[in-house]
Amino acid sequence: MEFKRITSIKDPLFAQMHALMGRVFPPEEVLAFDLWKEPLEDPGIRVFVAIHEGEVVGTTEYRYYEDFNMAMTDFTIVGRPGLGIGPFLWQSRQRDLDALAEAAGNKLDGMFAEIYDPYRADDHDFGGLMVMNPYVRREVLSHMGYKRIDLTYVHPSWQNDGEAVEGLDLGFLPYDGRDTIDASLVAAFLRRYYAVLPNKPAAWEAMVASLDNETSLRLLPL
Repeated sequence: MEFKRITSIKDPLFAQMHALMGRVFPPEEVLAFDLWKEPLEDPGIRVFVAIHEGEVVGTTEYRYYEDFNMAMTDFTIVGRPGLGIGPFLWQSRQRDLDALAEAAGNKLDGMFAEIYDPYRADDHDFGGLMVMNPYVRREVLSHMGYKRIDLTYVHPSWQNDGEAVEGLDLGFLPYDGRDTIDASLVAAFLRRYYAVLPNKPAAWEAMVASLDNETSLRLLPL
């Protein structure tokens, strides 16, 4: 299996990747094809696909914030069962992130991820792929060490229509196993991560503003 970075919407592999995203994620979670041009060309956004026999069978997008010494996993898709795609993507991504942190003179401190809560929002079938079942994904992320930030979480729709998307938790993987995270770090991360979307819902603005009144947030089991 090959781990290859995508840096242009003209790459034929990107068309396969975007089609896979459209089959798996709900519409409000998928950026329109043409709007991917700038993100793919951004050196700070890393989009990779897993290629098996010439076919895109998985994909992951993530980024490393040198000043935070934190990473963010935007998404991971396992497109077919029985090929070990999940471990392959995880291990390949981790090696890349470790190298990025090392180049910056750091050792990676942790990683954010938005995690579906199927106990609140169970209406996504993720393209009928059982490997993408939200109950399975949540349990796998828990085993990996992810924790739930103690925050009633919403995020702006990626359709940039000003709608608030619910049914997810903001998770964090602390590499040192700690059980709290600085509220100021969470606020700074969210403001930067969603700076690309001008139409943010009032609920998101209020959520982020509330973090300015907190010192730390608990990291709870998923």
